Amino acid sequence: SVNTIHMHPDGSKIGHNTDGLGLVADICINKRCQLESSRILILGAGGAARGVMAPLLEAKPAQVHIANRTAAKAETLANLFNDLGSISSSGYEDLIAAKPFDVIINATTPASDGAMPNLPEGLVGAKTLVYDMTYATSDTAFMQWGRSLGGVPSNGLGMLVEQAAESFLIWEDVRPKTRMVYPRLQVMLA
Repeated sequence: SVNTIHMHPDGSKIGHNTDGLGLVADICINKRCQLESSRILILGAGGAARGVMAPLLEAKPAQVHIANRTAAKAETLANLFNDLGSISSSGYEDLIAAKPFDVIINATTPASDGAMPNLPEGLVGAKTLVYDMTYATSDTAFMQWGRSLGGVPSNGLGMLVEQAAESFLIWEDVRPKTRMVYPRLQVMLA
């Protein structure tokens, strides 16, 4: 999926997706969570998950596991990126909580009723970053679930800021400093 169009002087246009770069920047810089050698679980196998896969894998995690309501869709997404790193896939019902993941990313469409898929409790540990790619003025059902299991919840507001900075870099050849934007947005949305 494309979220940034770069128009060149010759009239040509190139589409980019800065979501993954924004997600990785938010997790690594703002949340101070190391992705290298980490175990990452991605919930969902749609466009949001697909848009962040390459930058996540470029961060060199030990493992990325994609879980989806439909296991075949998770497998299809994993196969698209299996040349970039260690990827596995399953349906939600096949998730096994052998040990907690370091990062769990919710890339699903938020349910209007706030319902969560039935997931094993052992997926979340005391230091697990439970990251919802959506953002709202209050905790999502996913963030509440993660917090109830002792994880560290976060929403996607930082990802939004960081992906916008990446888009600006493409357009203007300058990446704006984002350090002060995120806290100001939090105040505005409170």
